[in-house]
Amino acid sequence: MLRLFIGAFALNILLVAPLWWHVGTLGQPLIAWEAWVIVPLMLLLPVGYGRRVLGVAIAGWVVLVTAANLGNATTYTAFGRPLNVYLDLPLLRSIFHLLVGNVGQIWAFCAMLAGAAGLMGILWGLLYVLLPALSWGLDRFKGKVALGVLLLAAGLAIADNVGKPLSRLSTLPAVESTRFQWQQIRVTHQAQLDFAEQLDSVSLDAQPLPGLEEVNVLVAFVESYGVSALNDVRYSDILLPTLAAMEHRLAAQNLHVVSGLLQAPIRGGQSWLAHATLLSGRWIDNQLWYWLMLNSENATLIDDFKATGQQTLSIMPAITLAWPEGEAYGFDTIVAAKDIDYAGPALHWVTMPDQFTLDYTERHLLGNTPVFAQMALISSHAPWTPILPVIDDWETIGDGAIFAPWEHAGDPPEVVWQDVERIRDHYAWSVDYAVEVVGRWAERVVDDKTLLIVLGDHQPAPLITGDDVSAAVPVHIISGDPALLAPFCTYGFVEGTLPSLDNPEKAARMSQLRHWLREAFGSR
Repeated sequence: MLRLFIGAFALNILLVAPLWWHVGTLGQPLIAWEAWVIVPLMLLLPVGYGRRVLGVAIAGWVVLVTAANLGNATTYTAFGRPLNVYLDLPLLRSIFHLLVGNVGQIWAFCAMLAGAAGLMGILWGLLYVLLPALSWGLDRFKGKVALGVLLLAAGLAIADNVGKPLSRLSTLPAVESTRFQWQQIRVTHQAQLDFAEQLDSVSLDAQPLPGLEEVNVLVAFVESYGVSALNDVRYSDILLPTLAAMEHRLAAQNLHVVSGLLQAPIRGGQSWLAHATLLSGRWIDNQLWYWLMLNSENATLIDDFKATGQQTLSIMPAITLAWPEGEAYGFDTIVAAKDIDYAGPALHWVTMPDQFTLDYTERHLLGNTPVFAQMALISSHAPWTPILPVIDDWETIGDGAIFAPWEHAGDPPEVVWQDVERIRDHYAWSVDYAVEVVGRWAERVVDDKTLLIVLGDHQPAPLITGDDVSAAVPVHIISGDPALLAPFCTYGFVEGTLPSLDNPEKAARMSQLRHWLREAFGSR
């Protein structure tokens, strides 16, 4: 008798616990009807080949559902959206590399092995529960009890899911997760076909931009710089004074700035999708669309600027492995971490500070030939520790050895991430550093033949922003020539470093920026 109730209870907890993480409420839901159907059913079935096959199938299904529900809770926490197995399986590789950057390769391997071992342990435990050596016959009392539990649970499950639910505490998590993921697969597959057809039928050919001929066009993505940094009082008290100081310092150098908001295609991570959206002029909000776009013959901003006469350059200090996607874009030059002569320490996941990346770009990559450059700044990437100061004397930066004192400065991630409020403080300080340093760099490199576009790649995770917030990111466009900025004011940008924060959810999509550049500076 104990086997029935302990087995059903254990399976019940296994099915509902991932939902507690997702919902954020312990004990809601409380009852997984499948557990109270599956366990008594398997105890009643006669021993034989058929029961073994069914037991293995059910155990495998439960393990996959558990993994999917854990993944669903994770993607909600990190990206503010549900898991889509059709699209998200490639993210396992990115998760592993993020772990390596934060805790080292050995611990990252241990974490992944522990996860795999945990799932295998669940599978073994399920097989032990579902496949006892002897079945329970209906001629015995415990067999009658098992049948009663089975019929009662099945009846309540049907009643709970036909018409009005009986209670908010009961659910069919395995059935609902399977149904949801199957619907996601069907819908996403159709969307894939539609997007592929759109790529073929709505072509964006390369277009010269004579209005930007002989101009350095620099696009700097600031990691996790979302509108919440400006309109959430937890962060705005830190960021707004920095933006005000930036505006004052730029004006002192006779530089002009306009600012606005754009909707990012993602939040919490996957920065490369934001890069792809801006470069392609298409809404790329998942990995599959990204691959389809890269494998198509459609032109991007890179091709537009090649046609204009600029050398095209991608500066990616976070790229530490082979990056075939960069070659697919067609950049003339790709500068990854291994190509940058940096003698300082890595700072957890961050391979080098933004100030070094920007200084290296100025000294080694910008010259007499006009360029179109995409830069992915990373100092404001999680885990947001340590916090660096901006070095006033850029001439002392050199090979980056000057950053050695900050290798072990401040608390490590495993300490900071024990307290949500400390995480949020470190987020604000990291973004503040990144925004300030790119503003200081603008004073050094921007002139009347430069158009510098500084923008966030996405909002940070819901842990930082809260749920149901806009996906908008700030955009600051800086030049010594006000005529280069004038077109953006017709698209809703305003003078200064503070964009209008009214209705950020109505901001234009990030993909629109390519179209604006083509409209404002293209052939007439």
